[in-house]
Amino acid sequence: MVRQERAIRTRRLILEAAASVFDEFGYEGATIGEVVSRAGVTRGAVYFHFASKRDLAQGVVEAQFTQDGVPERACKLQEFVDTGMVVAHLMPRDPLLSAGARLSLGQDVFDDLGGGAIPGWINRMEALLVAAGERGELLPHVVPADTAWLVTAAWTGVQIQSQKLSGRADLEQRVSGLFQHLMPSVAVPGVLGSLRMGPDRGGQVVAEVAAARAAAEGGREPAAAARAEVGAVANGVGVG
Repeated sequence: MVRQERAIRTRRLILEAAASVFDEFGYEGATIGEVVSRAGVTRGAVYFHFASKRDLAQGVVEAQFTQDGVPERACKLQEFVDTGMVVAHLMPRDPLLSAGARLSLGQDVFDDLGGGAIPGWINRMEALLVAAGERGELLPHVVPADTAWLVTAAWTGVQIQSQKLSGRADLEQRVSGLFQHLMPSVAVPGVLGSLRMGPDRGGQVVAEVAAARAAAEGGREPAAAARAEVGAVANGVGVG
């Protein structure tokens, strides 16, 4: 058990180091040597967990889906919005998310990684929309698969433009604006009026998850729990 836990920690350390390298240099410019240096592990440890640079990049992309960091909601459209807002909050703060986006959108690796995180995010958003439809939250014309594809594409475009123009400093504001423009075409009026889509929504959800986890762990110091939760939540909400 101790050996297994150590292996899990080492793998996570390597992924975090790799994310910072991919985010800084891109796929082509990244090297295993730089990952080894930043992780503070041996080259053999990296190759024990990842057979190649491609496998390491795939691991960074897949790390976004290993844990769900957005609480389930009775209103699935609120969960849909929360997912996008949490990613907007965390992306400027977490290299795994930022690197996942760069790897997913980079022309030099797109085909090699099968679209990166994008297919996974389309599927996740579609599942939330299907659940919302079962609860009567969607307007009659909404087709979950089509809407998930379009919203994911729009979110990605907003992220790229925010990165280019402000270094993602306004990402939460812009994603909030995106949802406020799109959701009237998706939600029935009774649900639309209850949706919380403000630019501070992502931070509120991250704090909610941190508080719940701290309570579950027996009163862990709130500030430390919140800092730890940024990394934990990011595992489940990354987007390309």
